[in-house]
Amino acid sequence: MSESSNILQDTFGRNHNYLRISLTEKCNLRCTYCMPINGVPLSPKSNLMTAQEVYEIAKVFVKNGVDKIRLTGGEPLLRKDFPAIIQMLSTLNVQMSITSNAVLIDRHISDLKKYGVNDINISLDTLATDKFMHIAKRDQFKKVYQNLLLLIHEGFRVKVNVVLIKGFNEDEITDFIKLTKELPISVRFIEFMPFDGNKWEKEKMISYEEVMRYVYNEFEEKDVERLVDAKNDTTKNYKIKSYKGSFGIISSVTNPFCDSCNRIRLTANGNLKNCLFSNTETNLLAQFREGKSIEPIIQKVIMKKHKMRGGMDSMQKLENPDLHQQNRSMITIGG
Repeated sequence: MSESSNILQDTFGRNHNYLRISLTEKCNLRCTYCMPINGVPLSPKSNLMTAQEVYEIAKVFVKNGVDKIRLTGGEPLLRKDFPAIIQMLSTLNVQMSITSNAVLIDRHISDLKKYGVNDINISLDTLATDKFMHIAKRDQFKKVYQNLLLLIHEGFRVKVNVVLIKGFNEDEITDFIKLTKELPISVRFIEFMPFDGNKWEKEKMISYEEVMRYVYNEFEEKDVERLVDAKNDTTKNYKIKSYKGSFGIISSVTNPFCDSCNRIRLTANGNLKNCLFSNTETNLLAQFREGKSIEPIIQKVIMKKHKMRGGMDSMQKLENPDLHQQNRSMITIGG
């Protein structure tokens, strides 16, 4: 491999400068779209990346052009060595962010600030206590909402991820948008996506078009502003005039953003996935532990990336359970 070769560019010319690292397969919630009802088999601890391995492997990606790292889970804050991980990663020249359910995040405010983790994505699918218990199987709504307000107060840039499921929370779409009147947050409505064990059906989805119908039924069209999306943004962004925050829609199913995808995923047990929807993955950790260069493996994985959704380039394929059930459950991918 020559020094000038770009190992993070695929056959469609997409450059992958955004690495999402799952730190754990465990979570302290049990959200039904993420974790199967009977849980998931966990990798033995010896098969999981240590804090040092997370750093060393991330360093290889940064050397080759990654400039953004997001830490995910499971729930990444369940890692007892989480402070050590962000301390080490903070020495790399990257933008760091985290996705969390926010149950434990109040304990980590000082470390997040100290090591420059300013962008926080919070998973919150309902504003009703009873519905939170229904979807997450844990009575933690009050804690999560309090921590959301705490993060805003402490000056973090906060996004709220809302997975929409028909018959569960579509009636709260405008309630979430109204949160942005006084709170400087970005609410992101995410289409329900198929993964192993989450009982996905097309009929349970709330599409981009349906979300916008709710928006225009509540707000006058002249007050709904379409924002300019950032490069490689997965979200179609909007705001209501005079509101402090904004909202957007991530439509991975009905309006995929694959053409501009710049993401690659590293699972907690050291497997590399070139697409969220891909049912194939490659073990980097074993090669790393053997002292072998992982750069050729990274390049090979990137070059095998499909043009769209891990090869599921039609709704017919997406609806085929034999395809999406070969993938991991969301809990072990990290989103």
